Amino acid sequence: MTAALPKGGSAPLIPRDRTVHPVPFDPDYKTSVTRSPKYALLAMESTPTEETGPVFGHDLLGPLDSNLILNFTRGESPAVGERILVHGHVLDENARPVRNTLVEIWQANAGGRYRHIKDTYFAPLDPNFGGCGRTITDEEGRYQFLTIRPGAYPWPNRGNDWRPMHIHFSVFGSGFGQRLITQMYFEGDPLIRHCPIVATVKDRSHIDRLVAPLDFSHSKPHDFLAYKFDIVLRGRRQTFFENKPEGM
Repeated sequence: MTAALPKGGSAPLIPRDRTVHPVPFDPDYKTSVTRSPKYALLAMESTPTEETGPVFGHDLLGPLDSNLILNFTRGESPAVGERILVHGHVLDENARPVRNTLVEIWQANAGGRYRHIKDTYFAPLDPNFGGCGRTITDEEGRYQFLTIRPGAYPWPNRGNDWRPMHIHFSVFGSGFGQRLITQMYFEGDPLIRHCPIVATVKDRSHIDRLVAPLDFSHSKPHDFLAYKFDIVLRGRRQTFFENKPEGM
């Protein structure tokens, strides 16, 4: 993932700290036992297709793509649930904006259920909610989504494990091979400290980087609360990503 260097030169490179990422094998997170690698990882050369495409532009986005309350019904009927605004910046390791990069999100509905054939949770599906959206960062690296607060839900890990309220984020670089994935949690959710997936991050300060604080400055009275979630690529303030052990 790259960003344009500021005029007048480049900033110093901040070395990666590979020791802070969650361990891939954690018995309390049951599926990590079978999914974690058993042999040393191999570095594969990327192909020209991965390095050069696909390219996303503003002309590929619809007017409601970043509005999950309305995009599934194309504006005809709103989704059910507490309306929220999620916003922030995508930044590089030196706090420079990552411009014109595709950000996608997906989430459960207000009852904690995904629109997926394998989701059999008892909560009903919302006929007006699809659960995904996309946008492109502006010249300041900013993005925002209008959505509903996702519900917590149980999952078959141990006897009574529940996932906290969360939103999945995907960030693309200049090519498909540079896609990064992470999760955003909500400030004050008591289930965060009980979640075995969150617990694979061993340092509390690193977990805090995945928790979006309430942001009244971007809330709209009598309409929605706002949460601010900055995504940082590498460096000392890096966001932790599921598919890149080095956070980059």
